[in-house]
Amino acid sequence: MTPLFYKDQERFYVSVDCLILGFKNDKLYLLISKRKFEPLKGQDSLMGGFIRPNESLSETVTRVVYEYTGIQDVFMEQVGAYGEIGRDIGERVISLAYYALIDIQSFDDQLCKVHNARWQELENVGELIFDHNQILKDTVDKLRRKAANEPIGFNLLPEKFTLPQLQSLYEAIYQTTLDKRNFRKKILEMDILEKQDDKDKSSSKRGAFYYKFNKEKYDQLLKKGYYFSL
Repeated sequence: MTPLFYKDQERFYVSVDCLILGFKNDKLYLLISKRKFEPLKGQDSLMGGFIRPNESLSETVTRVVYEYTGIQDVFMEQVGAYGEIGRDIGERVISLAYYALIDIQSFDDQLCKVHNARWQELENVGELIFDHNQILKDTVDKLRRKAANEPIGFNLLPEKFTLPQLQSLYEAIYQTTLDKRNFRKKILEMDILEKQDDKDKSSSKRGAFYYKFNKEKYDQLLKKGYYFSL
């Protein structure tokens, strides 16, 4: 029989809360769902789940994000740990929060029906359960800091994108208007984008050339002391 080394200690639940973010129509979106069980059944919630006995923390987060998006190899990063005594009115639950950035074009809309979920404009997210609004605020703050110094924003775009799309993404992240000339000059001087031969002509006859982010080149530049900056 395995000795119970910690038998005199209290036991708590440990969960993960995942803030799944996407970008479309020049706006950032958060995937939220109607909670399917008590307490607070039917109210808006972040995506989440409890850590299983046979899972590591990273495996739990990967599983939860995949269950709700159907997408693998997603960029994810921890926001923080939330353990206030009364944060969950059901039980004492400590939550590890992560944000995930996905290309929303790769998302299967049928999953919204499966999970009673919807994409909500980030700036119009209403009241969420427990401390989820605080987690969301902390996530946005971290995303803005991170996006200024690392090229994580490209995870929210399709493989091929235009410079207007890229600019509108960063305007959505920072909730501000960026000077078109300065933005393009700065992003192209980094020399981490590959210009494509084809154009997006959905918004004008002239069209805008597509680009791709060259991660291998960026990684090589990092080794030389280069860093991303917007």
